[in-house]
Amino acid sequence: MSISISGANKVFLFQGDSITDGNRDRGNDLNHILGHGYAYIVGSKLGNELAELRPVFHNRGVSGDRISDLYARWNEDAIYLQPDVLSILVGVNDIWRTMMGDPGGITDRFERAYRHVLEETREVLPQTRLVLCEPFLLKVGAPAENWPEWLKILTHYQEVVRSLAEEFEAVHVPLQDVFEAAAARTDAVYWVWDGVHPTAAGHDLIAAEWLRIVGQSGILQG
Repeated sequence: MSISISGANKVFLFQGDSITDGNRDRGNDLNHILGHGYAYIVGSKLGNELAELRPVFHNRGVSGDRISDLYARWNEDAIYLQPDVLSILVGVNDIWRTMMGDPGGITDRFERAYRHVLEETREVLPQTRLVLCEPFLLKVGAPAENWPEWLKILTHYQEVVRSLAEEFEAVHVPLQDVFEAAAARTDAVYWVWDGVHPTAAGHDLIAAEWLRIVGQSGILQG
């Protein structure tokens, strides 16, 4: 897939939890600052194809984060970086805390906190283009033990993300159907080894869908 983009030094920021984190380096090691997941794959492809424009890629995913945790660090890890394109993938830890009876999951702040993040971003960075990725799970590992309840919350969160994407004119990247289709090809654990965290092949699925949807949206040319 050939992708074009206008403007030099466009800044891309990937935000989220462990799926985005990808064991990224917290220093200046250029071999590892994007982690070892979908953000790395997307950054590699766009960085290669758009080298003459020297795009800049940041990964600020943090393992274990909920959407409220993202909001708590939004100034330092989002606003300060002045991204032209801001991609968010979050939600599974919100579900996890609820399902495990963790004190952090007593009340469901997913939609409220997500809205706060987007409202503040729109206020401070009105020109930033938003990409909201759908949270996903597969029926293996911990989610398989009480799949109907996990799926109930997951489906609600997916609807929230879809609705917020429409409200804030963001690009919506659906991922659940992509993983379910992949799981029909071979075992689910091949793609998401514990029901939550993608394997290398799973990260490639995310990256491919991100590049396809975002490429079609036209925001890379804006």
